[in-house]
Amino acid sequence: QLQASGGGLVQVGGSLRLSCAASGRTFMYYHTGWFRQAPGKEREFVAASRRRGGSTEYADFVKGRFTVSRDNAKNTVTLQMNSLKFEDTAIYYCAAWAADYNQVDFWGQGTQVTVSS
Repeated sequence: QLQASGGGLVQVGGSLRLSCAASGRTFMYYHTGWFRQAPGKEREFVAASRRRGGSTEYADFVKGRFTVSRDNAKNTVTLQMNSLKFEDTAIYYCAAWAADYNQVDFWGQGTQVTVSS
């Protein structure tokens, strides 16, 4: 199971840090990351942290602003979001997958991020 937290209301240009805690002993065998879904839009990929080596991947619209990291010892994955924009408003979901982020195996429950002007 994945449990996300850290969402909230922030002004444009502000920062938020999302956290996701995973239960179970197999966390280290999965790639992990974050997706988001804005009102009226489909869920989209945001960032990923690979299971080995910790290499990362980002959607173009968050590069340079968001940072994903994971701690296998604590079974957590975090998303540091800086320079937030109004269009970052969405429900953010943490996820874990064994193969590709187009085939997510586990979803967290989602946490709301609202960026206001």
